[in-house]
Amino acid sequence: MTLLRLDAVTVRFGERKALDGVDLEVAEHETVCVLGPSGSGKSTLLRAVAGLQPVDTGRILLGGADQTSVPTHRRGVGLMFQDHQLFPQRDVGGNVAFGLRMRGAARSEQERRVAELLDLVGLPGAGRRAVAALSGGEQQRVALARALAPSPRLLMLDEPLGQLDRTLRERLVVELRQLFGQLGTTVLAVTHDQGEAFALADRVVVMRDGRIAQVGTPLEVWQRPASAFVARFLGFDNVVPATVAGEAADTPWGKVPVPAGAPQGPGELLVRPAGVRLVEPPEGLPCTVAGRTFRGTHVSVLLRPEDGAPLLEAACALRDAPEDGARVGVAFDAGEVVVLS
Repeated sequence: MTLLRLDAVTVRFGERKALDGVDLEVAEHETVCVLGPSGSGKSTLLRAVAGLQPVDTGRILLGGADQTSVPTHRRGVGLMFQDHQLFPQRDVGGNVAFGLRMRGAARSEQERRVAELLDLVGLPGAGRRAVAALSGGEQQRVALARALAPSPRLLMLDEPLGQLDRTLRERLVVELRQLFGQLGTTVLAVTHDQGEAFALADRVVVMRDGRIAQVGTPLEVWQRPASAFVARFLGFDNVVPATVAGEAADTPWGKVPVPAGAPQGPGELLVRPAGVRLVEPPEGLPCTVAGRTFRGTHVSVLLRPEDGAPLLEAACALRDAPEDGARVGVAFDAGEVVVLS
């Protein structure tokens, strides 16, 4: 069942459309992450759903009810911001109980719910601790508990882990996914971090210039970017113009095999780094190694074709990575090639 629906939602700031006719649905118990570069409209979308940003045209519906004239505090949504926005004058328990107090919950219910949530987010017995004494990760957990306390229909997260270091961010994103699954929470989150979005989300929405560029599961978006913009946003640089005929494409790198059933004719082509195979010269496209970057699990090798074609990135196992300046040949794996719309 659909919990949240946006119908042709447009938000203008002067002449600029921050959201341009956006259509989106979020099902109950689903986690949807909105990705995009700065200025793509992802935070405006979140604020519009929360009622913090008026909508110029279109409708936002929660549980089938139009929210146009419904103020933020009556929409039944929970908000968690990047900077936590905890109340420094209140202890942890006072912060978590804030929404319950505003709702007029009895003290006994507040105490029970606070204890339950602090245990759930990994801070059992922390109710009397001062907010200032908490680490960044602990403050993030308190902010999450506060947002969950009133049992919102929809939980909205704005760059929820953006201020945390990488190790803590990777650990918390796993915990969040488990927690949302356990609670059955419906979540709409915005982030610029694709790794965070792919680990957390059931579906990913990629935005560009106020419009939705692609929607799909993390696997669908990763394996089949809808356009050159999405491919480059995901970090793939091996994108070139191409003309597909049969199971091969004419490209600046020469003939490149494409998967069976690929769209025919002119367009653009993505070759994932894993699909750039190094072979012994004189086989393949002759290239010179222009640089190497250690990535932990592999080495990213930057290749300069000798005929002046665009640079190529290959992903090599540590033991197989050639040295800077080495001459190599390049072949392509059709399974790692995507013909872009």
